[in-house]
Amino acid sequence: MSHYNNNLDKNNANYVPLTPITFLERTKDIYPNYEAIIYKNRTYTWREVYDRSIRFASSLEKNGIKPGDTVSIMAANTPELFEAHYSVPMTGAVLNTINTRLDTKTVAYILKHADTKALIVDRQFSPVVKKALDDLGRKILIIDIIDKQVDLKDTEKIGDFEYEDFLKKGDINYVWKRPKDEWQAISLNYTSGTTGNPKGVVYHHRGSYLMATGSAVAWNMPNRLNFLYTVPMFHCNGWCYPWTLAMLHARVICIRNIRAKEIFDLIDQHKITHFGGAPIILNMLASAPKDEQKELKHKVYVLTAAAPPPSIIFKKMKKLGFEVMHVYGLTETYGHILQCAWNNEWENLKEDEKADISARQGVRYPNTEDVQVMDPENMKKVPRDGKTIGEIMIRGNVVMKGYFKDKEATEKSMKGGWFHSGDLAVMHPDGYIQIKDRSKDIIISGGENISSIEIENTIAKHPSVSLAAVVAKPDEKWGETPCAFVELAPKQKSTEEEIIKFCRETLAGFKIPKKIVFGELPKTSTGKIKKFELRKKAKDIN
Repeated sequence: MSHYNNNLDKNNANYVPLTPITFLERTKDIYPNYEAIIYKNRTYTWREVYDRSIRFASSLEKNGIKPGDTVSIMAANTPELFEAHYSVPMTGAVLNTINTRLDTKTVAYILKHADTKALIVDRQFSPVVKKALDDLGRKILIIDIIDKQVDLKDTEKIGDFEYEDFLKKGDINYVWKRPKDEWQAISLNYTSGTTGNPKGVVYHHRGSYLMATGSAVAWNMPNRLNFLYTVPMFHCNGWCYPWTLAMLHARVICIRNIRAKEIFDLIDQHKITHFGGAPIILNMLASAPKDEQKELKHKVYVLTAAAPPPSIIFKKMKKLGFEVMHVYGLTETYGHILQCAWNNEWENLKEDEKADISARQGVRYPNTEDVQVMDPENMKKVPRDGKTIGEIMIRGNVVMKGYFKDKEATEKSMKGGWFHSGDLAVMHPDGYIQIKDRSKDIIISGGENISSIEIENTIAKHPSVSLAAVVAKPDEKWGETPCAFVELAPKQKSTEEEIIKFCRETLAGFKIPKKIVFGELPKTSTGKIKKFELRKKAKDIN
């Protein structure tokens, strides 16, 4: 036996379970009077955020919430949702953030499946939640959030308490519960559930801690940055940034409604340095009317993720003065695990070439042990040739614990000791990964695999196009052919013939869409295009 294993055991002095809650405690101790959260006319310091979280946690416990219980919240990006990322796990309970755009049936399913013991709900969403509670069949603790920015005339009180009153009932000297094991669950996030019921993704304290620190390193985030919270905090716990931002004692500016004018105004007013958003948010800013845009007076760093962005987005944002980095991740990986880390040797390339490189998903985050593109059949790595398609596989401490109450789905997703993303990609010679499609979105035409993303990127470069989505359309001869759904930019016009001709300039013949459909594209709350709806439409097109 090695001497390194003799009398060198873990003990309370040298081993403490990791938890991101300690970030808030540290920042409260060191920077108590620094501004923490700003929302309209409300401002809280880091000391106040800590005290409010402690008191809310205490009140939850007084009302029967125990370690291992699920506390759900359905709220917009307001201080209450930020605080819940601390107050709920401070009790040992698990935080479940619910997508605010879900229908009653899905909300009811989540509350049942999650075994929710308490629900915090913004009054704006009370009509949906009230119906969901009728289906729940049991009484749970309800706490209402009253936001003065919301017109309450079409809402109603459904809670036992109002958030601020509930908070005041808590003990300011409450001692929060550290996890006994860093593998202990901290949050429960439900996937979008485009087919069937959504799956519950379970995060642990260790993964949340590592994601918070890894994100700061990957994005070169400085202390005391000004962060505009445009990413929904219900999505992957807001990319785990409620914990990252406390670690960096940042100024967090909340925004309830995502509108181009308000984003530009807040950037100017609060000297925003960082924000994140799906490509659709970037496209909204780039396409906003000139009277809504404001000239940037300082550097603004942007992180974009979700659907693979067309390269033209990067050119548009750069023209406005934003510096955008593309990242990739999934709900099952706490958010981002790949970044398109920039190399100085690319600076001399043409602008179009730079934009194409920026659209790659990139290389692994510093907190991600391994990411590979592999053949899912034999589990071997594909060649680094930028051509051979395989599936993105992930291994590391920021892979979820598993799917809540779904052993079969958990085991299937982690078959062979790797998490199977379902995203099809290539590995370039320099080690940078680039997605070609979701496995369900690949188009097989006459035996040839066609990347819908490649076609979408091409169409998006047309000057009249705002967004494009390509799906498979059943075809008697070829099996499937590409069908493009196109959303035009404001005040722009185009025709099917014009778009097809534009595609013909750069795409191989078999990749050119056989049908172009114009109109607004259906989108999820996180900006992803609902391709499952478009596939249904494509089947009915003659």
